[in-house]
Amino acid sequence: MTTTFGANTELSLCAACATVTANQNLGPIKRHTFRVTFDRCSNRFPPLSGACYNLGAESTGNRHRVFSMQKNSSGDSLTYKDAGVDIDAGSELVSRIAKMAPGIGGFGGLFPLGDSYLVAGTDGVGTKLKLAFETGIHETIGIDLVAMSVNDIVTSGAKPLFFLDYFATSHLDVDLAEKVIRGIVDGCQQSECTLLGGETAEMPDFYAEGEYDLSGFAVGIVKKDAVIDGKDIVAGDVLIGLPSSGVHSNGFSLVRRVLARSGLSLKAKLRGEDVTLGEALMAPTVIYVKQVLNLISKGGIKGIAHITGGGFTDNIPRVFPEGLGAVIHRNSWEVPTLFKWIKEAGNIEDTEMRRTFNMGIGMVLVVSRETSNRILQGGVGAYKAYCIGEVVSGEGVSYL
Repeated sequence: MTTTFGANTELSLCAACATVTANQNLGPIKRHTFRVTFDRCSNRFPPLSGACYNLGAESTGNRHRVFSMQKNSSGDSLTYKDAGVDIDAGSELVSRIAKMAPGIGGFGGLFPLGDSYLVAGTDGVGTKLKLAFETGIHETIGIDLVAMSVNDIVTSGAKPLFFLDYFATSHLDVDLAEKVIRGIVDGCQQSECTLLGGETAEMPDFYAEGEYDLSGFAVGIVKKDAVIDGKDIVAGDVLIGLPSSGVHSNGFSLVRRVLARSGLSLKAKLRGEDVTLGEALMAPTVIYVKQVLNLISKGGIKGIAHITGGGFTDNIPRVFPEGLGAVIHRNSWEVPTLFKWIKEAGNIEDTEMRRTFNMGIGMVLVVSRETSNRILQGGVGAYKAYCIGEVVSGEGVSYL
């Protein structure tokens, strides 16, 4: 049974919810399917160019097991494709869709509205959900859901306005669903947007018992003369990286393959940290909206790339004009231990890591050298900012 409302009810609901802000108590509203995400939002109006590390002890009754970060003994190097996700196939699909809907390919889709653009983005959280089911951590997965969309649309300079979600399950567990939706509300509050509504779909026999699926979309707005579109980027500009909280919400098919190969329990603790492997993997995606909009308000931001599926390799070039590429300085920030564990436990090549994971940098800003000095000296709120590379003549991303 699918929980729905009629058309008139839906229109009334939207009108009523439009005045509710994210930090207000929401009244009753309509509550509420390939993953890596291959962004294919329309932007037809202006183009959005578009050492050995250890895991700590796992408690096993009165004993503790200590896991060493030794290189995988099988000698087989894992790839994202081995885990069932073909980035190249996804890119081919986007190419085909672009022939039917010209302008596809930016982080967000732009729609003209007077002197502004509405900017929309849609996404899910992928197979990170599988770890939510295994760990029982459901309170933060909704933050991930919101983050994946609002972090996309803010790359164009847009302020998120509202968010809608879709929650689907075979049999509705109200307490579980409430935990998930509280995370969505939290994500909306962090990004200062309204949870406008959503859909709860109960579909017997479609999902495994106790499991659910999530997706959602966000809409934001930006003045036409304030769009961040990358058109002013030139060789010599600087890449500023904002740190991630971990894997965020991409690459979990490969993470899960690494976990299966390693034989580690999600209850194993990371060495030197008071968190388990499961808790580290389930850390919610950073929502960069406030920090990025604050930086934009001070001027000098030429382009912004959200580092999701495709990693540095595929996402950074999306914001460059033709004929420009990037050089990334590999030692310019500290790659979190979690990524080092994934690499060694899965015997994953560097190139594959950089094309699958954010490697500790979740958002990249392209700015002039003068602007970079200001940002690096002033910081980004509670977050550090790193100078991670520069724009060069050429194409693609290289690493030094």
